[in-house]
Parts: sequence; C-alpha cells; structure tokens
Amino acid sequence: PEDRTCHKHRNTDSELYKRQRFKSPKCDLHSLEEGPPVKAELTREQGLQYYRTMQTVRRMELKADQLYKQKIIRGFCHLYDGQEACAAGIEAAINPSDHLITAYRAHGYTYTRGVSVKEILAELTGRRGGVAKGKGGSMHMYAPHFYGGNGIVGAQVPLGAGVALACQYQGNNQVCITLYGDGAANQGQLFESFNMAALWKLPCIFICENNKYGMGTSVERAAASTDYYKRGDFIPGLRVDGMDVLCVREAAKFAADHCRAGKGPVVMELQTYRYHGHSMSDPGVSYRTREEIQEVRSKSDPISMLKERMLSHNMASVEEFKEIDIEIRKHVEEATQFATSDPEPPLEELCNHIFSSDPPLDVRGTNPWSKLKSVS
Repeated sequence: PEDRTCHKHRNTDSELYKRQRFKSPKCDLHSLEEGPPVKAELTREQGLQYYRTMQTVRRMELKADQLYKQKIIRGFCHLYDGQEACAAGIEAAINPSDHLITAYRAHGYTYTRGVSVKEILAELTGRRGGVAKGKGGSMHMYAPHFYGGNGIVGAQVPLGAGVALACQYQGNNQVCITLYGDGAANQGQLFESFNMAALWKLPCIFICENNKYGMGTSVERAAASTDYYKRGDFIPGLRVDGMDVLCVREAAKFAADHCRAGKGPVVMELQTYRYHGHSMSDPGVSYRTREEIQEVRSKSDPISMLKERMLSHNMASVEEFKEIDIEIRKHVEEATQFATSDPEPPLEELCNHIFSSDPPLDVRGTNPWSKLKSVS
C-alpha cells in the first residue's frame, strides 16, 4: 500500500529512506464531496519530530501521575497519555500564528503550543517558574495564540467561535482550533456556537476528541447519536482515526484549507483513547476493563504505531529511537527537579495580574485590614 519511490540518504552505517508516502485510513465524511487525501507524505525529519513530541508528552504525563501520587501535585489533574497523536497531528497542520483553545485536559496542547516541560510541571506543582506563575495549575495554562485549558465543560467552544470571529474581523487568514470532548458534545452552548459560526462563515475548526468516555459514562450511554462529526448538521464534518498522527495531520490541514478559503467552519471527530482515568481521582477501571485498555495499548498506541511504521520502512534505526527516549527521560527528570525545588509564589504576589492596571490597583482581601495590590 505504500509508495517506495523516495530519496535515500546515508545515515550511520545503513541506508535510510528520506521520505515515504503512506496510505491513510479513509475519513468518514458529512456534507463533503471529497475529504483529505488518502496518501500522506512523511519525511524522516517530520517522523522523528512527531515521535519526539508525542514521547515527550507521554513521559511528562507519566511524571505528573507520579508527582500526584506523591502528593506534590494537588487538586484537579487530567492526563493526556494515549491521545498524543491528536495534539501532535493538529500542530503539524496549522501555523504557530493560528489559534487553539481546549478543555481541561490541556497539558499536551500547552506543550505543542510552545511551552516547555519545565514550565508545565512547575505550574502543576504551583511554583513561581510555572507558565501561569504557579497560580493556574493543571487546567489553566496559556501561551501566545493558546487560550488555555478551561475548567467549565464546553465553555471553551463559544470562546473559540469568538476567537474565529476576531480572525475574520481582522482579515488575517488565521483559523481557530476549538477542541472539546465527547462528554461536552451534548452541551447546548455547542449548538449555539455551531449556528453562529455557520451563519457568519467563521474560520473555526470544531474538534471533538472522542476518547469513548465522558468521565465514567460511555458514549453509547450518553448520546442518542455517537456520530459526533455529523452533529454540526449544516456544517461539513469528518471522522478521523485520532490514533494515527498522519491521519490527524492530513485531516486538520484539509479543514484549515477549507476555513482559509472562506467556506466557513468544519466539525471534526478524532477517535482516540485515554489510558488514565478521567482525572486522578478516577482509577479508570470501574467502567471499562483492564483488557480493553491493554488491547488499545497493544494495537493502536499512537507512539508505537509511528515508530513501527518508520522502522519497517527503513526511515530510522532502533538506536535513534533509543537515543531520543534517553534524551527525553533526562529532559523530563531535569524539569521535575526544577518543578520540585522552585519556590512557591509569595503572598504579596497573590493578586498580581488580575487587572491590566497602571498604577497598581488596590484589591480587597478577606478582611478589611488585608491590603493587597494588583500589579501587572
């Protein structure tokens, strides 16, 4: 099924293919004449880059799990391991100047949008060096053109439509990726956003990351129709294999081109899977079997699939992957050292950055004699 017409270049002792064309699984389409191309080109550099991105997110999330169990990370914490191909594939398809907003399972997107592992882990541990200065935590991290995790189920969807409206108003040819889960897909505010986005032809890609369970409720028990890509009704939709990074990339490129051509929004459904529970308080095995999780890990793991694909087509060597893995482990360990030794923010900084203020604003404390200032 793959084309072997490709350039070779010498790397170490063996001959490695520089680029390959792979057959992608066909997407299910709704109100579209044709979908993304069925063949996707992957260069060696791209493959190694996607592997590095996904493996970094995986190691970072496993480290967050460990720190949570040691009670170093507290509060809400939703892990992204298993779904890495969604974040890596989308980022590969859009420009850094495009916009992205997601729900509370946000660590992966925070990383792909350019925040370092060090800043993410320090934010999780509530330290000054965190991306939100230790005051946002797991669900509230931000970066340029990344409007964060959002703690309220479905609330990011109308915000994403608003960002897309700003793109259209400014005429900058940018798009907004608006992500939500299958659990949020039945929210009324989604359909209000769909309606306005379709009316005004907003450059918005609504993406449902369907990981099969909304908290502990399977999609079949929560939704009368589980065809989330058809939910836009009058908006074109496509359903994609969210465990295949190339498939996600091609579909996201297709959707972005559709938006940039002024044709209005697209609804995309990425079929994916999370290995951990919904959050850290959920062991994740009361509503699904360990065998089910193991089967997905063994047959559809996004990182293993990319690695196998590259090895079987002689695009990289086992040693290269081993080197990358060692490098990533070291990088995550160093970030962990920082996240556990960096100081917590002092009390006098508690109210900083609440308002964009000049001069500083007085903020009322919990009692009349606690005087706080908001400096930004």
